[in-house]
Amino acid sequence: MAPPVHGPTSHIYFSQRLRLHYVDWGNPNAPPLLLVHGGRDHCRSWDWVAEAFREDYHVIAPDLRGHGDSQWIEGGAYMLADYVYDIAQLLHQTRLTPTAVVSHSLGGAISLQYAGLYPDNVVKLVAIEGMGPPPDLRRKERLPGPERFVGWIDDVRKLSGRSPRRYASIEDAFRRMQEENPHLTPEQARHLTVHGVSQNEDGTYSWKFDNYVRLQPPHGMRAADTVETWKRIRCPTLLVRGTESWAADPTADERAGHFADVTGVNVEGAGHWVHHDRLEAFVRLTREFLAA
Repeated sequence: MAPPVHGPTSHIYFSQRLRLHYVDWGNPNAPPLLLVHGGRDHCRSWDWVAEAFREDYHVIAPDLRGHGDSQWIEGGAYMLADYVYDIAQLLHQTRLTPTAVVSHSLGGAISLQYAGLYPDNVVKLVAIEGMGPPPDLRRKERLPGPERFVGWIDDVRKLSGRSPRRYASIEDAFRRMQEENPHLTPEQARHLTVHGVSQNEDGTYSWKFDNYVRLQPPHGMRAADTVETWKRIRCPTLLVRGTESWAADPTADERAGHFADVTGVNVEGAGHWVHHDRLEAFVRLTREFLAA
């Protein structure tokens, strides 16, 4: 008898000449399930969710460009359109469509766009706080194109002089992870840290993501175009929010109304990382949704 597989296998694919990484949890004859992480995160942050679903699904989880073990771009604009293209290429190359998708934050925004562009390729979609700022905040923050562009240039110039933070040890990085999300158990924080840092030549440690992913690009899809894409999503969609998060409830404003088949759930006792903060509750909620 073959020994059990305890973790995922690492794979590489190419998109727009970038060398991108994803992990595969096996079970290739099962229905596919794509897990898409958020900004300044990495694919191994899904490990607990993947473990819960690997017996019933063929689970894959990519590192977005500029994150984890995927290549960083040359330049300073990480565009949503490019992220969406990367996911489209991953699913095209692996031939894992139609698929169910579970996503978080930036990954949610990417997955919602993909599902609207290719509605036949997504059978179920879970998005944890993936809709960005609420409409009122978007209106307040909107600037004319030239002002927004100049602001981006200023931001890139400032960031160009900023070095990635270095930690003397993994323990120091682990403590920073705990500070960032006090909901995490020590075991969760350590796991996320170990898979989320790389060692520098001088022996220090830095987070794997590119600092430039922090920047908001100067141009992109208009809010109206985003809404039109949401309207094209045909699959059942579950919008998840933590009640202790900064994110607004999409069922309490106009956003959830743009979906053909949508359910909104607020998870008590969770912040922005619902799948970490209330893992058992999130797995139960997701399992029921995918099985319905």
